[in-house]
Amino acid sequence: MTRTYDIIIIGSGNAGFGVSAVAHAAGKKIAFIEEWDFGGTCPNRGCTPKKVLVAAAQALHEIDIAGVHGIDIGKPKLDWAKLIRREKDMISFIPDAMESTAKKRGDIYRGSAKFTGPNSVQVGDQFLMAENIVIATGSKPRPLPIPGAEFLITSDEILSDETQPGEIVFIGGGVIAMEFSHVYARAGTKVTILEAMPRLLPRIEADAVAVLQKESERIGVTIKTGVSVTAITKNGDRLSVSYKHEGEELTVSSDKVVNGAGRIANVDSLDLNAGNIEHDRIAVKVDAYLRSVSNPAVWVAGDALVSSAQLSPVATYEGRIVGENIVNGPTVSPEYSSLPSSVYTVPALSTVGLTEEEAQAQGLKFKTTTNDMTGWFSSKAYAETAAFAKVLVEEGSDRILGAHLIGHRGEELIHLFALAMRHSITAGALRDGIFSYPTFSSDVKSMF
Repeated sequence: MTRTYDIIIIGSGNAGFGVSAVAHAAGKKIAFIEEWDFGGTCPNRGCTPKKVLVAAAQALHEIDIAGVHGIDIGKPKLDWAKLIRREKDMISFIPDAMESTAKKRGDIYRGSAKFTGPNSVQVGDQFLMAENIVIATGSKPRPLPIPGAEFLITSDEILSDETQPGEIVFIGGGVIAMEFSHVYARAGTKVTILEAMPRLLPRIEADAVAVLQKESERIGVTIKTGVSVTAITKNGDRLSVSYKHEGEELTVSSDKVVNGAGRIANVDSLDLNAGNIEHDRIAVKVDAYLRSVSNPAVWVAGDALVSSAQLSPVATYEGRIVGENIVNGPTVSPEYSSLPSSVYTVPALSTVGLTEEEAQAQGLKFKTTTNDMTGWFSSKAYAETAAFAKVLVEEGSDRILGAHLIGHRGEELIHLFALAMRHSITAGALRDGIFSYPTFSSDVKSMF
């Protein structure tokens, strides 16, 4: 027997819930298919639990610089097992809470989905059909074709293991590696990052990344770029990573080795061909409305897309757009130009808009203002170890093209720049604003 719905949503993370919020309000009959836990990666195995660990790293940093303020604390000791238990306790309610919300919006099917036709899917022994099917399956760690890859762990294990390693190696210098390296290093673990590219975080403003790398090395993280990892071998309880760097063959030994090479769309088990869905094995090809170019019944949102940033607010945003396009017809396209994001190291790296390289590639005429803010009064008052800003402003129009911050509460201040960009507030207008003083926000006036 085949059950029929208006919309089938494969995945119950931020993207799926974004779709369902709009569709449910419009009275659509919805089916959710979820293989794992409700809420998806971000609240269960990603940004939410990770921030608990980042908060601990921030506390350790504050203790480290306390002496500048005349406060004598002594050497702190982090109870790693207690921290992991705290993290797990804080997120334990999420799957049930989100499943409860899903039940109010539609029917739930547990298991792995696969297409059986352009408008139909199978989950277990159930066959479902719908006018619209949404792929919101999120992402998974990028597999690494390295001998010994079976010894790699992912961020999932980091967030579950109550044993703090003495030494750890990250293969790949992406966001996951950078964020967890700051947690581990500040907790006393020896950290090594091996990155294949010439520099870390290649999509982020190069000068900001250089400042972050310097700060990461200051706290003891060993970073090597332009690396080719050749093998991972197990020797008793220890792991050895063999790699080539600048013509040398080297080896580093550690307790754990982490896949820090980023994430890819989780679509390979869906049998996209059976659904007449054009893809390149990595991503579904979609039009401007996030609809499959080959099957107009199929939509994609969230991390299952590879054309947009893999961020939970973006997933929700895209999910709501898909919901609107299903309910009202395909009229809305996503707009990413003023999307703020942060790498939650300590201090954080925050960014919005174009990098200098991207602005140059577009042929724009602009002014770039770069500031090392460690000498500013606000930075010295709070003993900031890294504080940096780079802001791009278009000549003539005075519109802000991009902003890139390290420290200085940049993970909060970046939203001022994003708001200005989204609502066409010029650099001059932002500069002329009245801010409470002395605050980090008031320093925005001096950043361009």
